Amino acid sequence: MPDFTRWPSFPFEGDMRVKKLAPPVEVEPPRSGEDASDCVACGTHDDAYIWVSERWRVRAMDRPTGLPMVLILECRSHFDIGDLTNMLAAELGVMTVRLERAIRSLDGVARVHVNRWGDGSAHLHMWFLARPYGRLQLRGTFLSLWDDLLPVIPESQWRENLAHVAAWLADFGGKANAEPAHIQWESAGTFAAPTPTSTNPAAAQDTDADENRRPKTLGDIEAASAAADSGVRVTESPSDTPQTVVGSTLPQGDPAPDAEPEPHSRTAPLPEAPTAAAPQSPTNPQPA
Repeated sequence: MPDFTRWPSFPFEGDMRVKKLAPPVEVEPPRSGEDASDCVACGTHDDAYIWVSERWRVRAMDRPTGLPMVLILECRSHFDIGDLTNMLAAELGVMTVRLERAIRSLDGVARVHVNRWGDGSAHLHMWFLARPYGRLQLRGTFLSLWDDLLPVIPESQWRENLAHVAAWLADFGGKANAEPAHIQWESAGTFAAPTPTSTNPAAAQDTDADENRRPKTLGDIEAASAAADSGVRVTESPSDTPQTVVGSTLPQGDPAPDAEPEPHSRTAPLPEAPTAAAPQSPTNPQPA
């Protein structure tokens, strides 16, 4: 067996054998999309790409795979790499570096492998594969094989990565189509609050009584306030006599130092009583 089968990055082990090499063909079959009219890339709308510009587009796989990110860079015009104009060839270099940097900025990405095979489709497409950080066994030639063997990453993480790369590219121009996964919000009114249960019949009756006494509407609250006001009787006295509240044993003025202040009613507070007049001296009667 070849030496690479003993490399740590080789994804297979055990007994293996090499396939028999098929004889060469005299004329190779055409690739997919040799004619622009039959090209899948040319017929795909921009909505299928995570980022688009006037001359370049970037697309992802149709679902998450084992690697953090796998993207394809395509030229909008129907060219293969050897058919690019000088301007597009120069832009290809810029786009390759820019997309590599965008993918490498993702959390947990150590390297980005850039590949071009071109045997399947005639339309130029460059592959960008992100190698996870710390996964030294994935280094090198077999990263594309490991992508089909690793556990699939969560879709929410995959969509976040797509949106990050698209936004990075859009900072230099073009349009980002990828969006992060939307949070499934749930209204607080749909939450089912657990109802406490008690095995004590007396406690259950007390709870029911409390529920019956608790006001449930604004009208109930106003009725309770009116009832509270009717229980306080104020005796009006002449202007020279201080007002007193029935049932109060303390003199008017500041409360006793150790006494708690009486709670105020929820209605308007009572007017403060005027200070009582000084008692008359019997030896110096005042004129009437």
